[in-house]
Amino acid sequence: MITGAASGFGREFARSARSLGMRLVLADVDQAALEELVAELGDKPNVIGVRVDVSQAAQVERLAARAQREFGPVHLLFNNAGVGAGGYVWENTEHDWQWVLGVNLMGVVHGLHYFVPGMLESSRAGEPAHIVNTASAAGWLSAPLMGVYSVSKHAVVALTESLFHDLRLADSKIGVTLLSPAFVATGIGRSERNRPDRTADGPAPTASQRAAHTQTAKAIESSRLSAAQVAQMTFDAIRAERFYVFTHPRILPTVSSRVRHAVEGLLPADPYEGQPENRPRVD
Repeated sequence: MITGAASGFGREFARSARSLGMRLVLADVDQAALEELVAELGDKPNVIGVRVDVSQAAQVERLAARAQREFGPVHLLFNNAGVGAGGYVWENTEHDWQWVLGVNLMGVVHGLHYFVPGMLESSRAGEPAHIVNTASAAGWLSAPLMGVYSVSKHAVVALTESLFHDLRLADSKIGVTLLSPAFVATGIGRSERNRPDRTADGPAPTASQRAAHTQTAKAIESSRLSAAQVAQMTFDAIRAERFYVFTHPRILPTVSSRVRHAVEGLLPADPYEGQPENRPRVD
């Protein structure tokens, strides 16, 4: 079961899973891209695509029911759907927050709520089960012009760590992996194209929002890591039952610096320390 399946990491997760002979339920809000992926993977009885807005609980509930009806218990769950928005936090509208938190955070919440009970049942019967939640390097750092996105991904980090501990407390053998990628060419920089009408009536982009978009595009363009490589890292982590996956280990010293500054009572650490050329500018 893969959400956000029609592009980026989700598409590569689907390709990798199908190459391993898995039956797939693919969910995405982009119907055309979803149909294209289903056609590419072929073998329709074993691959189905369902248009779903993961921010809507009722849609995820129906998705879980269909997955159970079509294929039985879900053994591998990817809560992967994600969108992005940026700019000064005081300039983000209520609709910006609803959209980003709705997909990035509540999409994961809904996935866990509607899929984990069935996974617990099958796991207790001795069947393997694993959950992958896609967070971000932005879930570990707090960079300027990325507030709304960072808030959503920090929440996914906390949620996934809590999930791990809850499953252990419940004496469950379900595996959990927290994927924290940095900038990779996935299509998230164009996620506005899938923004629903109910959250799309905001004002024209501000200078800070334009700067955030430019910075994201620049970082993605300079990335040397592909979505396919990230998918391979993720499946390797699933096999190894590894929890934390950082696709770009170079961010780890900055993560450590953030924690050190907090412990020592210092001001927040500069997320661009040592790489000033990447610091965004607002003209």
